[in-house]
Amino acid sequence: MIGRRHAIEVDGRTLVAHDGGGDGPVAVWHHGSPQTGALLAPVVEAARARGLRVVSYARPSYGGSSPRPGRAVASAAADVAAVADALGIERYAVVGASGGGPHALACAALTPERVTAVASLAGIAPRDAAIDWYAGMVAPDGLRAAEAGRDARARFVETEEFDEASFVDADWAALAGEWRALGADAGAAGAAGPDGLVDDDVEFVSPWGFALDAVRAPALVVRGGRDRVVPATHGDWLAAALPQAELWARPDDGHVSVLTALPDVLSWLAARSG
Repeated sequence: MIGRRHAIEVDGRTLVAHDGGGDGPVAVWHHGSPQTGALLAPVVEAARARGLRVVSYARPSYGGSSPRPGRAVASAAADVAAVADALGIERYAVVGASGGGPHALACAALTPERVTAVASLAGIAPRDAAIDWYAGMVAPDGLRAAEAGRDARARFVETEEFDEASFVDADWAALAGEWRALGADAGAAGAAGPDGLVDDDVEFVSPWGFALDAVRAPALVVRGGRDRVVPATHGDWLAAALPQAELWARPDDGHVSVLTALPDVLSWLAARSG
């Protein structure tokens, strides 16, 4: 395990957080779906090389964190603030990949006094975004089931299988190389049970609990042009909807290989942190 693990009590629940250490500006890493919330080597290494202290936490029902029935995307803002308070952190940047993207945006929207900048890599757009939301997704059935409610999404787990066509060759190369730890961590999260993923999917297709135009911090949206999990149209829409957003379009990247941009993303965040 990388960094120090903390079990933080919040409103009768436990949130498991991981602190990579250091005394530089803080970046809070929001993990994808499913992940354990543990810090991954490529995240920590890239952060340390830029003088950043990286902190992560496991969303409810992941990685030892207690369930939070009925949680919304917005719920992440208060949870992250509680983790930061417990660790003595006042201000921080937030960065999320895939399912972590919306949760990073929630922090920026709902705790603006604490968030210096926000970045979303391969992050999904709200369900009411003015796009053909499912177009380009190879395996959208889990999200479609979530639209019928949590029970329907939980039933779908019983027959759910990962469609390998969701990843392009660049994704498989990333998972075989510097992002190998991501695949191992996703496997560990899946083996621990489906509740975190189920709750994430229900969150994504439900109202998020905040407006994107409330994100006033500098924002960066990174999307892959060959992403078959969260298609490029989601990133394009997010970048247009956020008041102060830059879009980094990476035409040859898929859902995982877009993470090779993380070192540059952390440089971008570091330049806006203080």
